[in-house]
Amino acid sequence: MIINSSNLDTAFRGWKTTFNDAFAAGETQSQRIAMTVPSSTREEAYGWLGQFPQLREWIGDRVAKDIKAHGFSITNRKFETTVSIKREDYADDRYGVFKPMFSEMGHQAKVHPDEMVFSLLKDGDSTLCYDGQNFFDTDHPSVDADGSATTVSNILLPAGTDTPWYLFDTSRPIKPMIWQEREGHEFRMVSNHDDTGVFMTDIYHYGVRARVNAGFGLWHMAFMCKGPLNAANYKAARAAMMELRGDQGRVLGLKPNVLVVPPTLEEPARQVALAQFDAAGASNVWAGTADVIVTPHLA
Repeated sequence: MIINSSNLDTAFRGWKTTFNDAFAAGETQSQRIAMTVPSSTREEAYGWLGQFPQLREWIGDRVAKDIKAHGFSITNRKFETTVSIKREDYADDRYGVFKPMFSEMGHQAKVHPDEMVFSLLKDGDSTLCYDGQNFFDTDHPSVDADGSATTVSNILLPAGTDTPWYLFDTSRPIKPMIWQEREGHEFRMVSNHDDTGVFMTDIYHYGVRARVNAGFGLWHMAFMCKGPLNAANYKAARAAMMELRGDQGRVLGLKPNVLVVPPTLEEPARQVALAQFDAAGASNVWAGTADVIVTPHLA
């Protein structure tokens, strides 16, 4: 191939199409548990996280309740991946062999949120959320129906030491976790002959750039269990989660509908939440109560 700006631009457009096609075709799982929040600055503050006022019978004037400001923010992080192609690869018409690489690059960009969100989830019992407690904790601060200070747990007790598994309520617009995007994954190139780096090395660079981050949202909508994944613990975890109450003893009305597990727990997860019959051949009353997400990022 003749090396000129026109031919280089044609090759770039072809690879960008390959990247975009793979990005569009990629399947992600994290969007089930994470809400996408657009970001317009270096970091975003989430002072609105917390309890929303409960509806009350309107007698007399309105009673205004401020949304709690917890000082919780998520700072965007910058990510990249870059590949280099030598000038002689163009000259020898070898640019076609790079198509799978750019396709994989598009796929990796698409599933990047999965890596970020589920890797953060794995550290949920040791990472602080908006209320100053770990996202999964036994003593989230709250207020009971009498106005007295109390604590709430979103960990099935007794805690246990087995491989953790997780229940989520994803039925609402607000999700338990946050995927924050300042600048989405963009495919770019440096192939100008006048560029100093290209002139000095005879190498063209192609890469992806993004400014994003993952964070924790409402802990009430997520529940962790470190006991064996069986029908008894699944029943107990569902019940404990649905019985969670907010400030002033408010019933939250949670509906756990997603079960997230690492690969080692895929079989018991499917047996508990999806199989029509249990191991004894009896009807499984929990069949269809939750979708199952299996992710290697929890391994």
